[in-house]
Amino acid sequence: MNLKELTDYGKAEKEFYLKWIKKAKKTNNRTLDEQFHKSHNEAFRKIDCLVCANCCKTTSPIFRDVDIKRLSKRVRLTESKFIDAYLKIDEDQDYVLQSSPCTFLGADNYCSVYEDRPLACREYPHTDRKNMYQILDLTRKNMEVCPAVSFIVKEISKKI
Repeated sequence: MNLKELTDYGKAEKEFYLKWIKKAKKTNNRTLDEQFHKSHNEAFRKIDCLVCANCCKTTSPIFRDVDIKRLSKRVRLTESKFIDAYLKIDEDQDYVLQSSPCTFLGADNYCSVYEDRPLACREYPHTDRKNMYQILDLTRKNMEVCPAVSFIVKEISKKI
């Protein structure tokens, strides 16, 4: 499976999937969730995130207070020094990384703070949640970052 091709597909087919989302939002929520969860499991049997790590290379998670507390302890900084060293406030007034790729991403695509990573990282790419209809717009955007999301949505769009 060519991961770059899947990500490129997510970008190239943006308009198609914007229209598909409107249709998918009208689908029975339980059916949509079942399709996502089934395709999510299939995708991650085939795709190894450590080969890609595009999410860590190009985007930033939101850092909640509890994430900041846990990570500042991990790197042995006060919370305010951790914020000063690594974070900024974005346009939505959320704490995010100052720059990409993620400071904690190693050359081998392993996360040096994996056990203590933010909740947003733990849940990414959010394709195994309940009530997927609520985050379909985010999911479409994530197709441009994550090849697994492109695979998942591509598979589901054949059925819905």
